[in-house]
Amino acid sequence: MTSGDQRPKPPSDLDGSGLRIGVVRAEWNSAIVDRLTEGSARGLVEMNADLVGPVSVPGCFELPLACRVLALSGNVDAVIATGVVIRGETTHYELVSNAAASGIQAVQLETGMPIAFGLLTVESVEQALERSQGEGGHNVGEEAAVVAVQMARLVGKHK
Repeated sequence: MTSGDQRPKPPSDLDGSGLRIGVVRAEWNSAIVDRLTEGSARGLVEMNADLVGPVSVPGCFELPLACRVLALSGNVDAVIATGVVIRGETTHYELVSNAAASGIQAVQLETGMPIAFGLLTVESVEQALERSQGEGGHNVGEEAAVVAVQMARLVGKHK
């Protein structure tokens, strides 16, 4: 963590027991996505939640549809979307990043299913590696697991 890191700490009493959390992963940049997916699984195990999947899709552009399929399946209490978009020399980065983020948010609002955003949008491979570290390090996938459990509990209280 850097000194400017403002990420909140998860509640120490956060318990995912009885929750089923689906994970959707993009295959593009798979070595880094593997690290995010492992972080999600690690976080879910630590909170006693059950992992469903992961379900793989070709790239980040396809994440929203896969999240929608899981959300409507009736088999999960929340979804974690993991993927990596690394800036290149064209506008492809902006198109894919914006479509994935907007699509995931639209699915979440349409279905009422919490979808944790474990998608990295970074300038370089080095930045992606910094945000997908192993146990004890900064891992956005692991942070997304915490968000998924927190939001599943919130939605469950208000159904």
